[in-house]
Amino acid sequence: MSASIHLDKIHLDLPIFDVSAQSLKKRVLSVGRRNRIAEDNTGVVIVRAIDDLSLELRSGDRLGLVGQNGAGKSTLLRVIAGIYPPSAGTVRVVGKAVPLLDITLGMDEQSTGRQNIRLRGLLLGMSDREIRRKAEEIAEFTELGDYLDLPLRTYSNGMRVRLAFAVSTAVDAQILLLDEVLGVGDAGFQEKANQRLRDLHNRSEIVVLAIHSNKVIRETCNKVLWMEKGRVRMCGGVDAVLDAYQEAIGATA
Repeated sequence: MSASIHLDKIHLDLPIFDVSAQSLKKRVLSVGRRNRIAEDNTGVVIVRAIDDLSLELRSGDRLGLVGQNGAGKSTLLRVIAGIYPPSAGTVRVVGKAVPLLDITLGMDEQSTGRQNIRLRGLLLGMSDREIRRKAEEIAEFTELGDYLDLPLRTYSNGMRVRLAFAVSTAVDAQILLLDEVLGVGDAGFQEKANQRLRDLHNRSEIVVLAIHSNKVIRETCNKVLWMEKGRVRMCGGVDAVLDAYQEAIGATA
């Protein structure tokens, strides 16, 4: 069955339990439930992260998400991935969705690089057989050599990211959810990483990409969703939406 994503009138309210700033509390008390920040009956601060959002994607779609920081792009990816269940509305996702949102998630400091290939692979939904089949290719791609037999705690941050990137991009996904493109090394390795990412895009039926690069969106996407304060400001063809977005924020491509 072909992959598809269908969101119908999605709302997502996130409770903030550790708000202590009185200035925010005063603001909360002065607004109503139609605003993005409010207070429920128990006094817990509620932020409306997604507000009445509908979206439909089919096999072959490449959607770029744009908007200022805090617009709700990363939150939307988490809703599609099933990490955040909506407060209202329906989410229907057909196909294996793989979220590359926090690529180091699930990696263990005390385990070796090779052991972490398995741990991260399992978290991404790979089978043991698939991990064994891909392990050497992943190891070779990292260029970490003998370090793969050492505990992760001995790695630099750059080495960790290389390992996590190599495992994450080895997955076979029908639906790829990607939050930003990573810097994973020097110029030579970065080009190698970019090619690997392009290959992953090509293997996926649907790609949803949140990134602060209009150039990448123009090169890889056929649709753009412009988000503002958790709502859809505009959705449509790449050039039309990006041109309107750039004009609104005074940016250039």
